[in-house]
Amino acid sequence: MIIGVIGSVVPALPGSSLVLIAILLWGLVVGFGKIGVALGVAIAVLVISTAVDFLATFWGAKKAGVSRWGQIGAMVGLVAVLFGLLPPALVVGGPIIGLLIGPFLGAFIGEFLYRRNLKQALKAAVAVVASSLIGNLIQGILALGAVIVFLITTWSSVMG
Repeated sequence: MIIGVIGSVVPALPGSSLVLIAILLWGLVVGFGKIGVALGVAIAVLVISTAVDFLATFWGAKKAGVSRWGQIGAMVGLVAVLFGLLPPALVVGGPIIGLLIGPFLGAFIGEFLYRRNLKQALKAAVAVVASSLIGNLIQGILALGAVIVFLITTWSSVMG
């Protein structure tokens, strides 16, 4: 579950899914009757986190005036890093930084190709990455909340 909370904050890792899987595994071990509330919360967190991931990036980009080209470029940059088509920035700070650089470069290139304006392209790239990071922070808080609910609702069965 801790890895799931960390994964919720780190871009492109399935954090909320890992929390849900951990709760399901616990249910297999101790029985699902004792994890009903925690399981429901974890499923809700997964659904909400998915929506937050999409909406944070979309609203942040829209608020900054990022074009579809910039948004598509950010997605292409992320996919390029995930599939190893761009170096994961190992020299600069490891794969996590690469997951930020890919969307940044993609948004920058896409926006520049569309607008031919360096300042607007840079603004778009920063907005895409910043809104994505804000979304990841919200997802981390949600995942942590699911873990806390799990601990509260199962504490008595663990500690006797």
